Amino acid sequence: MSSRVEILNDGGFRSDGRKQYELRDITIDLSQQGTADGSATITHGLTQVMVTVFGPREAKMRSQTLHDRAVLNVEMNVAPFSTGERRKRSRADRRILELSAAIESTFEPVVQTSLYPRSQIDIYVHVLQQDGGLLQACINATTLALIIAGVPLHDFVCAVSGGVHSTEPLLDLTTLEENDLPNLTVAVMPRTRKVTLVTMETRLHVDRFRDIFELACEAGQAIHKEMKRAVRDRTVALVGAMDAGPKHPSGDPDRDVMMEDR
Repeated sequence: MSSRVEILNDGGFRSDGRKQYELRDITIDLSQQGTADGSATITHGLTQVMVTVFGPREAKMRSQTLHDRAVLNVEMNVAPFSTGERRKRSRADRRILELSAAIESTFEPVVQTSLYPRSQIDIYVHVLQQDGGLLQACINATTLALIIAGVPLHDFVCAVSGGVHSTEPLLDLTTLEENDLPNLTVAVMPRTRKVTLVTMETRLHVDRFRDIFELACEAGQAIHKEMKRAVRDRTVALVGAMDAGPKHPSGDPDRDVMMEDR
């Protein structure tokens, strides 16, 4: 039975006008959010996720602390208006718990937790809008938020989703494509080229797995460039703001003291 909307037409274009291996537009905002130590908002097409990081800090419950490393605590919140369903999901929702566990297991080997024994790093994920590739957006935003918070990482973690239409691999899937196609999400560390996560929620033929897996790893390198550029721009802006701070001209400090004495 064919889909009501054509996933890939004869000209090689998808329903949103992209080619097979083309990624959606990515926008990154690393501006400060409240009292968070680090925050990042990332948009993949129409999917938008904001992540805030607090810590490393003293753990709230001593019973959950580890004497040799920090504990990662991931909490996820999905806004009711993020999808057309207008369905409010609680934190105990099975889907939310699965995504939180996937994010936590992805970053356990990446964050240098051994530097912060008996402490806790809180990661709060806020889903603002959904249109496919939710897990990849959560992972990419978490990477950026941890970096902005100054948490030491072994490497960036860059994630992308992929699927197969007939025999043709596709990258960075929308909700329409995820509902119709066997798909997976791959998270890689671009510098070391290690894979920290591969998750499949549907069955995928073994002959197609290698093709889409290799393409997803290459796409991770492209996403890494965008993330690295955003971090560099943020750093340059902060350094520029520090350099533009008030400075005393040479010889003026003594004059200021004299004026205060008067």
